[in-house]
Amino acid sequence: MKKLLTLLTGISLSLIVNGQNNLVTKEQTFIHETSKEYEWPTDPSVLEKIEKWQDAKFGIMFHWGIYSVPGIAESWALCSEDRWFTDRRREALPGSTYCEFKKWYWGLSESFKPSRFEPTEWATFMKKVGFRYLIFTTKHHDGFCMFDSKYTDYTVTKGPYKKGKYSNITYHVFEAFRKSDFMIGAYFSKPDWHNENYWDPFFATPTRNPNYDLKKYPEKWAKYQEYTANQIDELMSDYGKIDILWLDGGWVRKPQQDIKLDEIVQNARKKQPGLITVDRTIPGRNENYQTPEQAIPQEQQNFPWESCITFSNTWGWNPNPKYKTSEWVINTLAEVVAKGGCLLLNVGPDGEGNIDDIVYQRLEKVGEWLHKNGTAIYDTRTTPNYHSGNTWFTANKNGKTLYAIYALPENEKLPAYIEWEGNIPTGKITLLQNGQQMKYTCRNGKTRITLPKGIKEESLVFHFNKAKR
Repeated sequence: MKKLLTLLTGISLSLIVNGQNNLVTKEQTFIHETSKEYEWPTDPSVLEKIEKWQDAKFGIMFHWGIYSVPGIAESWALCSEDRWFTDRRREALPGSTYCEFKKWYWGLSESFKPSRFEPTEWATFMKKVGFRYLIFTTKHHDGFCMFDSKYTDYTVTKGPYKKGKYSNITYHVFEAFRKSDFMIGAYFSKPDWHNENYWDPFFATPTRNPNYDLKKYPEKWAKYQEYTANQIDELMSDYGKIDILWLDGGWVRKPQQDIKLDEIVQNARKKQPGLITVDRTIPGRNENYQTPEQAIPQEQQNFPWESCITFSNTWGWNPNPKYKTSEWVINTLAEVVAKGGCLLLNVGPDGEGNIDDIVYQRLEKVGEWLHKNGTAIYDTRTTPNYHSGNTWFTANKNGKTLYAIYALPENEKLPAYIEWEGNIPTGKITLLQNGQQMKYTCRNGKTRITLPKGIKEESLVFHFNKAKR
């Protein structure tokens, strides 16, 4: 019997992380709402894969496509329904009409030639700094395929990069990250605005939805259903082992826009047993984990979920990025894991395949912290008393050994002591990074640790066994 969980505590999402950063910026255009129900999978192989994914905790996401050439907000400027999208068009191509803009945008495919793209360098670095799974944009809403699809000519393998060293970009990204022991996830947009059976070029495109009456033209929609199924089948058949199918475009759903996803997933799992499917924002059998976007649930959740958050102020690359700090990433990772989730951090390479130097510099610091303290993050599970002040708690799988992660607020110095309420320790408390035993006292349900002098100014992790009740 399927287990359907109504989320009573997770409906409201915090847009403030660690009391400091508002995650939704004016540069970002559309934020998907999170599902309010969760249905546990029944397939044992899927449950096993979810367990493995929950061990990984930290994922890297790449939004990369033709929008990276000028550095605009992904596909969204093509959509005429929202004022923000209109502003993006005006900024990207001043003085243009909507039709002129669309022609210009579609033509960006002729400028996408990432001659500096080196997938092995990406994978090697991202492994070194602590990421353990990958989500890569194989196709965004604009329909441009970052893989070699035989069902359209609008692909990277048929553009100016067709003779490039890594022309089938998705294949080479997946191969490089798979060799670095990453779980592999394929982002795929269910809507495809370039496809004539989604946006018919004969009609105007007033919204993000199909621009024709599906009931009036059922044969067109049937062709689109087949097109979508065929492209997903390509990804499941020709790109090695895939762990996650990450589906975006939550407005494409039953009954209005039925793409026969149940059949697609069933066929996909014949080739990719245990495949995790993430049909974002649509509760049910195909949303195997939830994806609060640019947000973290206010409370701990007892089902699989992932916060997908940008490292800069946009999903794709932009020429004037505002990157979050290393400390922000570390503290956010601690909060997400303590609440039972995984953190998917997004980076946008530019049109040539470069990743900004500041990304490497700041993630290097995250990797240094995880090298010392990763035991408190990876392979852990939640503990009921998971938060006290600036301290977040995780547990190893036996539930007896706890980790207290003191998230040092940005631009602050370590205090003379750290104190938390609950989770009373028994025996010694050690500093995880070096095994140093800490002096502490317990009084009135509170634990106070006196910090030694000379300790580095950073988020600290303490390791201890919890006292039995």
